[in-house]
Amino acid sequence: MKIFEWHGTRNQLLSLLWIFLTVNYIYCDVFTLHLAQYLEAFLSGEVGDMKITEEFLLAFAVVLQIPMIMIVLSSTLTFRLSKYCNIVAGLITTSVQTYTVTMGGTLHYMFFSFFEICTGLLIIYLAITWQQESAE
Repeated sequence: MKIFEWHGTRNQLLSLLWIFLTVNYIYCDVFTLHLAQYLEAFLSGEVGDMKITEEFLLAFAVVLQIPMIMIVLSSTLTFRLSKYCNIVAGLITTSVQTYTVTMGGTLHYMFFSFFEICTGLLIIYLAITWQQESAE
């Protein structure tokens, strides 16, 4: 029994998955700010052992820019570039998310992380198994 059917191209599916991943990242962060202890910690500039500095926020912005830029690049790069950029970006974002999960977190963080890691693994799989079609 078939449960999944996609009528678009692989690059369209990858772009859609990057959108899904980006939205999950954003909503997880928004949910975190609804917990008073985390909001107070962010406002104080220290969350656990992390100091929230301009440099920290820049590094965080660079990492979060990866899935956002992949939304566009997945649909516009040539086949070979798109394939390898999706693999590399998927490895980076999934590795970062997997690492942060090992530090523990709230229930909602673990819930979102499950979907983020699974989506990252799916992106990597789809990119690795992507074969160029003669029409592309």
